[in-house]
Amino acid sequence: MPRHLAFLRAINLGPHHKVPMAELRERLTASGFADVQTHIQTGNIALTSTMRSQAKVEAAIEGLLGDWCDFEVPTIVRSPAELAALVKEVEATPPLVGEGGRRYVAFAKGDLGADAKAALTAYEDTPERSRVVGRDILLEIDSQFHTAKLAGAKLERLAGTPLTARDLKVVRAIDEKWSTT
Repeated sequence: MPRHLAFLRAINLGPHHKVPMAELRERLTASGFADVQTHIQTGNIALTSTMRSQAKVEAAIEGLLGDWCDFEVPTIVRSPAELAALVKEVEATPPLVGEGGRRYVAFAKGDLGADAKAALTAYEDTPERSRVVGRDILLEIDSQFHTAKLAGAKLERLAGTPLTARDLKVVRAIDEKWSTT
């Protein structure tokens, strides 16, 4: 059975959209997924499924969360090999911001079209920079994520598709934990 890595958007942030990871693992297992694991509280999931299509896995997880939590949770799925390749490419990309800058990966739910790629690339020469890396976005900022102008809704508008961002340190940890298993 294929292994999938799922990234949930906008859960467990502030007082809203709480999704307890232990209960999520139980519910996913009861729904037919196997070997369900989570990493920290921000909705990083590894699981196996008889479903081969990432879109079907995304839809199944979104349906489960919508029924259980009564709010929409966009879910983005990658294979362990895709994550490993993404981390390798990001690591090979020289930092775009100076010392003290932070790097994030924004996983894109849909395709980044030519217009989105052009809009995102326009930020390569600003203090907050983005670069398309495969299906996803490398975001580098020289401030805190929550105060960055390019992060969040603006980045999502430019991309034209739902995104969920993770600090590069978290992405590396997930890659080390799940891309080799």
